Amino acid sequence: MLACQSKQQPLPYYDTPDFTPRWDIPNGKDFHKIRPFSLINQNNQTFTEKDIEDKICVVDFFFTTCPGICPKLAKSMADIQKEFLADDELLLLSHSVMPDVDSVPVLQAYANEKKVNFKRWKLLTGSKKEIYDLGRKYYFVEEDEGISKSDDIFLHTENFILIDKERHIRGIYNGLDPSSIQSLISDIHRLKQE
Repeated sequence: MLACQSKQQPLPYYDTPDFTPRWDIPNGKDFHKIRPFSLINQNNQTFTEKDIEDKICVVDFFFTTCPGICPKLAKSMADIQKEFLADDELLLLSHSVMPDVDSVPVLQAYANEKKVNFKRWKLLTGSKKEIYDLGRKYYFVEEDEGISKSDDIFLHTENFILIDKERHIRGIYNGLDPSSIQSLISDIHRLKQE
């Protein structure tokens, strides 16, 4: 008798700020995805949506002078980097929410301090308007709190967002919670099997 192999259910899709899961993408309908963008990485290179084609991405928002949650978020990102160091399907994207302070040289110094592997983990800066628009309107990184905020209100969150190869949101995780990071790592492996 053949043993039954259970297939894991695919990860849900998210297309609204309240992170209500959807299990399929409706045919013939535009479905929420991360829009085209143009930012600068820690090596002073332009970084766009073309650089994440065919990549699974983990996204967060930080600033280099943050004394509170950001060092813990960086540790969580470093743990993910370690797990997937040799995996060219995965990119980690950390967006600075203080681009006026986090210039390319500042990001380079931070990358050296945090042992960021450039191939795996990009620290991104650019226009504040672009970063905040992406964070709030496309990644919904803060909107799960149920409060819509404008660009003049500081963006600061512990959320990590999982994005698939088509730039769809597939998960939200607490970057401060080790068990949530373990769930994220597990979900990356699941997403790779889809």
